[in-house]
Amino acid sequence: MICLFLCIQILPQTAFAQQDSTKLWKVTAGDVIPPVTLGLAGLIVQGKISRHLQERVVSNYPDYRTKVDEFLPYAPGVVSLGLASAGVKGKHKLGDQVILAILSNVIAQGVTQSLKRIVKYPRPNGEDNHSFPSGHATTAFTNATILHEEYGQRSILYSIGGYGTATTVGAMRVLGNHHWLADVLMGAGIGIGATKVVYISYPWMQQQVRRMKARRHAEKN
Repeated sequence: MICLFLCIQILPQTAFAQQDSTKLWKVTAGDVIPPVTLGLAGLIVQGKISRHLQERVVSNYPDYRTKVDEFLPYAPGVVSLGLASAGVKGKHKLGDQVILAILSNVIAQGVTQSLKRIVKYPRPNGEDNHSFPSGHATTAFTNATILHEEYGQRSILYSIGGYGTATTVGAMRVLGNHHWLADVLMGAGIGIGATKVVYISYPWMQQQVRRMKARRHAEKN
C-alpha cells in the first residue's frame, strides 16, 4: 500500500517536470490524487466497514498500549528541519521551511479540529465524540508531506521514511482503539492536501510579500 501511494505521489511529479518554471501556480496529478483518494476512502469505509475492522482489531490485540503515537507524528517534520539546519539542501532554505511547516500544520489542524466539532463522531473506545478525522494522522501526514516535498526529489528514501512513519502512526491509532479506519484515512487526506495547498501557493505568497516591501520602500522614498 505504501509503495502504491508513493508511486501516485512521485511519478506524476516527474511526468510534469517540464512545466514552465515561471508559473507561480503549478499543480500536478500527484498534488491532487493522493489527498482526494484518501478522503474519499475515509468516507467510503465510514460506518460498517470501520466498525467491523475495529471489532477484529480489539479482539486480536486486546492489550495493545503505547505512547509512541503521541510523539511519532512530528518525526518527519523534525527530520526535514534537522536536515536543513545541518546544511543539507532541500527545496527551500531553513527559514522558508519553518514558515511552510507552521502554515501547513496550522491549516491542516484547523480543518481537522473544525470537522471534529461539526461531525461529533464517537471514538471506538467511547472516550469522547471527537473521533473523525484523526488529529494524529493529520499531523503525521502533514509532516511526512513536508519531508517529501523538501527532500523526496533528493532521495526516495526520505519519502518512504516519512510516509512509512505516518502510516505507522495511523495503524497505532487504530490498534490502540482511539480511532476508526475512516478517521485515519480522512486525517491523512487532510494532512497531505493542506500541505500541498501551502506549497503550491507559497511562491504566490512570496511574490505578494516582495510587492508589499517594494511598495513600502517606494512610499518612504
